[in-house]
Amino acid sequence: MKDKRVLYVSSEVLPYLPETEMSSTSFEAARKAHHKGVQTRIFMPRYGVINERRYQLHEVIRLSGMNLIVNDMDMPLIIKVASIPKERMQVYFIDNEEYFKRKGTVKDENSELFSDNDERAIFFAKGVVETVKKLNWAPDIIHVHGWMASLLPLYLKEYYKDDPLFAESKIVTSLYKSDFEGALNSELINKVKFDNISEEKAEILKDPSHMNILKSAIENSDGVIQATEELSSELTDFVSEQNKPTLDFQPEETFADAYLDFYSNEVLS
Repeated sequence: MKDKRVLYVSSEVLPYLPETEMSSTSFEAARKAHHKGVQTRIFMPRYGVINERRYQLHEVIRLSGMNLIVNDMDMPLIIKVASIPKERMQVYFIDNEEYFKRKGTVKDENSELFSDNDERAIFFAKGVVETVKKLNWAPDIIHVHGWMASLLPLYLKEYYKDDPLFAESKIVTSLYKSDFEGALNSELINKVKFDNISEEKAEILKDPSHMNILKSAIENSDGVIQATEELSSELTDFVSEQNKPTLDFQPEETFADAYLDFYSNEVLS
């Protein structure tokens, strides 16, 4: 995997958000890959709870300035970047005043999901792709972590399917246990179809539950990793039905190396 390019796209990354299985796993996977000579980039949302001064985020003017269309609305894309101390690794933050300024990640002060989380996920997916295009950095592997990033496989395989930069890219999705109950805005399917994504591909998002959002990501990925020890049988059964390369849960001491082997021997081979 030395000199290969891996794009890590995560809903949560240490040290910018509190430690969770997802934030630590996505960070450690990227860090270990970086130390083994893999070219890495990390992308995450720029939630309002992230302390910009403490982590020295700064706007990248040459990458910012474009508008993304979300459900027929023009939404300005702001790109910020920071370096992880001691690691010489850059993290790119997808930002927008309307979607990410608020002092919460995905829930309000009453622990209710934000009603526009569906649009935030669309914006994040498009923002990642458009920024990578501006960087002109063609990844060999795009590794997705968390439901906020889980529309990315669908958009890459459908909306951006003719983009030459991603013609050789393979998508890997890591699965974590559910971190929200209920569903996102029921209009998600229509907002996705607004982007000319086919009825067949969008159908699973008719009920935009955590489970179905992950199923959409799995359907549109080239490999799947079980990133948490226990997943629902519904999800593991769905994965096995897809007949795609899969990697079972790996312990903390070995997962980063196992991921690199999985990329090289199962997904890229």
